[in-house]
Amino acid sequence: MDWYQQLQQYIRSRIDLRQTQLERLDETAMATLIASVLASPEAQALIPDAAVGAHHLSSNLSDTSLQQRVIDDLLGFGVLAALLRDPDVAEIMVNGPQQIYVERHGRLQLSPLQFQDESAVRQVVERMVAVVGRRIDTASPMVDTRLACGARVNIVIPPLAIHGSYITVRKFSQHMRSVQALCEQGSCSPQLAEFLELAVAAKQNLIVCGGTGTGKTTLLNILANWIAPTERVITIEDSAELRLAHAHLVSLEARPANQEGEGAVSIRQLVINALRMRPDRIVVGECRGGESLDMLQAMNTGHAGSMTTLHANTPRDGLRRLEVMVMMAGMELPLLAIRQQISSAIDIIVQLKRLPNGARIISQVTEVQGIEGDTMMLADIYNLRHGSHLASESEQDAQPTGDIPMFLHQQPEAIRQRALALLAIAV
Repeated sequence: MDWYQQLQQYIRSRIDLRQTQLERLDETAMATLIASVLASPEAQALIPDAAVGAHHLSSNLSDTSLQQRVIDDLLGFGVLAALLRDPDVAEIMVNGPQQIYVERHGRLQLSPLQFQDESAVRQVVERMVAVVGRRIDTASPMVDTRLACGARVNIVIPPLAIHGSYITVRKFSQHMRSVQALCEQGSCSPQLAEFLELAVAAKQNLIVCGGTGTGKTTLLNILANWIAPTERVITIEDSAELRLAHAHLVSLEARPANQEGEGAVSIRQLVINALRMRPDRIVVGECRGGESLDMLQAMNTGHAGSMTTLHANTPRDGLRRLEVMVMMAGMELPLLAIRQQISSAIDIIVQLKRLPNGARIISQVTEVQGIEGDTMMLADIYNLRHGSHLASESEQDAQPTGDIPMFLHQQPEAIRQRALALLAIAV
């Protein structure tokens, strides 16, 4: 890479001599400028013969043209830019300058791409955090941010990161995912998808549970897009990821503290404030702490049909984790009172699972049917058939269990009859 470093230095010197303000150039103007510099005899002399003809870097480094690579390094995210443009890459994991892993089609692969050194990684880090005006330094060496394309980014730098800066990028499709796409890829059956749509129309409070990378945000996005356009929806997120096509939408995003340690606005503060904004439904991107108590209270006080996600491997584990998060709110409530609050607030839990082959599926749809003594009563409405985790992809759909959801008793006849028909299809 010595020749490329020399080429970069030459291009920077030429651009600096022209006193060009790169930030003001659009993509076409930048491409024209770089092409003119690369065409100079001095630049051509620095490029190896193997790369001169097509203006490409060596194949083991990148598939992008030399011109695009230079633009990425000057203004973009360096070697990560090509991966961000690749539609098959779902996640990017930088473990220091010399090691980049990517996830394609549910499987991890070691990428041939590498940064030149740690300073090149830090340059990309600074550009990433600048997108939303956040900061990262030795005093605050961790940050969550997002890119203009909607990708979610987590960054850890030294001294916390031992082998150089660590960057984890979770990409989201630029095209809004549809329920048809979920059904086609085997995440759920059309009947299950329609049942969930009926549950949204019936204003059931929903929690989407699952492990990391199971598609919780994607499913939450689809569920929230089924909300009637006549309702006022307020979304609250740590980093804005939801892409709702809703007529009456208010989106709020939490904010970290500034360099003086002031100005932080937590999700909990946003949930409390949202209650004063006349919401019909509140959608919290993810419950992680004390905001869970405020979310439950919102669900119990006239904001039916609200939704959120949380990390849990089973519906009951999700409720247990919710209990712990409510305790984190600092209110000294007895455990029984917390469980009563949860059982009266949560109606439906949608459990997601990631299979060994990388497929993401809805494995359970569970109804919270109240509390007996100190135990919350759960009933599976849909779950996987016995042994289906070993079956072919066409047999991985969760199936009706035969239990009739309690919430149907309070619904209009049309919704009730349609739901019963869906539940009877494969019983």
